[in-house]
Parts: sequence; C-alpha cells; structure tokens
Amino acid sequence: MTNTDWIASVKYDDKGLVPAIVQDAVTKDVLTLAYMNETSLKKTVETGETWFYSRSRRELWHKGETSGNTQTVENITWDCDQDALLVLVSKKGPACHKGEDSCFHEKVFGEERASKENILLTLEKLIETREIERPEGAYTTYLFEEGVDKILKKVGEEASEVIIAAKNRDSEELKWEVADLFYHVLVLLREQKLPLETVLDVLVERHNK
Repeated sequence: MTNTDWIASVKYDDKGLVPAIVQDAVTKDVLTLAYMNETSLKKTVETGETWFYSRSRRELWHKGETSGNTQTVENITWDCDQDALLVLVSKKGPACHKGEDSCFHEKVFGEERASKENILLTLEKLIETREIERPEGAYTTYLFEEGVDKILKKVGEEASEVIIAAKNRDSEELKWEVADLFYHVLVLLREQKLPLETVLDVLVERHNK
C-alpha cells in the first residue's frame, strides 16, 4: 500500500465517520476522542497535523487553527476491526477547549494511579506542587528551602551511590539508588525551571536519528 491507500480500507460507519482516539506520544495520556471522515483523515496524513469532522457543525476542522494548539501526528494505528483509530501526537498547548491538557480531566470514579509510562511526569507535577505550596515537614519543601547548592549536593550523593551499588553488583540496592537519583534530578530541573519534557524531546530526537 502507498502512503494513503490504507485510508480507503478503514471501516467507516453509516455516516462515513470513524472514531479517533488522540493520545500524547510521550506521556501516553488520552487527549480527546474525535471523529474523522475519509477527507479529514487524508488531510491529517498529508499535513501531518490532526484534522477532524465536527458532527454538530457538519464540517471539517483543523485542531489548533484558531487557538494555535496544534497536534503533530507521530503515527496512526487502527484496531483489529479497522473501525477505530489511535492517533499518537506531539501537542502544542492544551488539547481541551477549556484550557486543560486533556479533555478527560474531570474524574468521576476511582482513584488516579501513576503508571510506569507516566510516572516521571506525574512526579514532576507533584514536585511542582510542593515547590508552590511548601507543605511543612515535606522533604521536597526542605530541598527547595535549602536551595540549589543542597539540591546539587544530593544529586551528586545519589549519583555516587548509584555507582557504588552498580560496582558491587547489588541490583536490589541499585534500583533504589537510581530511583532516588531520578527524584533529585527532577527537583533540580524544577529549581532550574527546565521542564522534563524538554529533556524527553532530546532523547526522542536522538532516538529518531
């Protein structure tokens, strides 16, 4: 198949639409559920940015055309029945028209749990909250109040402990020390006002070369 031949093989519903689940390519957070028809899907592939079909307005719409919050498509997959699409994107700005990162931002049941895929970003958000609120007795509060020299000292100590654990071939100790190092590096990034996502962008760029 050529680059767009597969589009005709999508199983659209009786209105010519297919649901498209849009997911952040880095965090794996689900950003929105929208619909595409054959035309909007072709424009998405051709332009490299998401285009959808509005069922209420009955017209195509380009995500971010007015807000500037565009979504660059990294890849598209379909499900086993070819009647639903999963669109992985790199987003510029909020995905939701309410200004939220995701349209799925209102919890109605259950507890929010971190996953292996997004734990670093979840931890980054928690560290950001700690820096702003400075809860009494919290270790993160202590680090921010002590300042960059203390944070750098802890990063250095944890890096040394990682080296020692690895040198001793102690995998049990190593996993804990690496976790401590990751945490302190995230505190340092926050102190320096450098978002983790910018570091992840570097890794992605290197991986794709």
